[in-house]
Amino acid sequence: MNSFLQKTALGVSLALSMGSYASAADQALIDAAKKEGSLVWYTTYIVNSFVVPVTRAFEKKYGIRVEYTRSNGADLTLRIDNESAAGRMASDVFDCANCLSLYKSGYAEPFVPDTAAAYPAGYADPHKLWVSPTASFMTLAYNKLEVKPDEAPKTFEALLDPKWKGKMGWTTSLNVTGAPGFIGVALASMGEQKGMEYLRKLATQKIVNVPASQRVVLDQTISGERPLALMVFNHHVQQSKSKGAPVEWVHFQPVIGTLTYMSITKGGPHPNAAKLFLDYMMSEEGQKVIASTGQIPNHPKVPPADPALRPDTGGFKAHMVTMDELSAHLGGWIKIYKELFQK
Repeated sequence: MNSFLQKTALGVSLALSMGSYASAADQALIDAAKKEGSLVWYTTYIVNSFVVPVTRAFEKKYGIRVEYTRSNGADLTLRIDNESAAGRMASDVFDCANCLSLYKSGYAEPFVPDTAAAYPAGYADPHKLWVSPTASFMTLAYNKLEVKPDEAPKTFEALLDPKWKGKMGWTTSLNVTGAPGFIGVALASMGEQKGMEYLRKLATQKIVNVPASQRVVLDQTISGERPLALMVFNHHVQQSKSKGAPVEWVHFQPVIGTLTYMSITKGGPHPNAAKLFLDYMMSEEGQKVIASTGQIPNHPKVPPADPALRPDTGGFKAHMVTMDELSAHLGGWIKIYKELFQK
């Protein structure tokens, strides 16, 4: 197994054997899904650059309509909570990188398609509650008009340089792709005592808290509002670079990696169409569509459109934050963020 797959195995030892998982998209499932005719997808992915091309490809292949609602993880969770309380689930599929409560509340229907058997362990839940079609890597980006490449911070310690005081920004989003994720990886990399010492020093750097998405934080750095952006998606930087933006991302060591989890909603109105959709998302065909959007596919045979984006093809190290880590520590990371960085 190559280094990327080892790092993203998430410590799960269960092998994804073909016989252990639900049936692939055989004709019976396809027929049942087509009879339902549609499905509803609650998603945290960006609509125009990801959701639209993926749904169009699925609709073209199977003739099944995909309706979607895009929101952040908190709003998605609240919506499903409210629908459950009302006794009527409207979604068939949901995805999220941070929505632990959805699994704890039992909103996921156990199902993993046979297409997941092509992946090493760690891309499907041992209890069959989720699969992971994409990965994200959070890093530092800088404005090339204001920062020279050899001056850009490449380590945790480099962020403590006084010249960066007040010149860094990150999202106030309280999840693994925001400051809490940064805190978690710092603690994991340095150990609890040294990690907390480091975080207290970093807090004196007066990082700007931006009450918006990671994309907005990156756009502010591109526009020159501040030279450095922390905890932004590396594939967003590449997309902006391809359009001529004066921005670059750093192989910050270690780069912070996360998975997006996708599940079938328990009690959803179109269960067979939902199964077929998960099968497609994890298939090599579906993963190639995902790669074409600029997102980072997880299929071992499907590289990202830009090889620099993934550890195995880009030559960088990543700390993949696992579901177990989130469940055990996210609350503590959020508490540290509020105490040190929101004063």
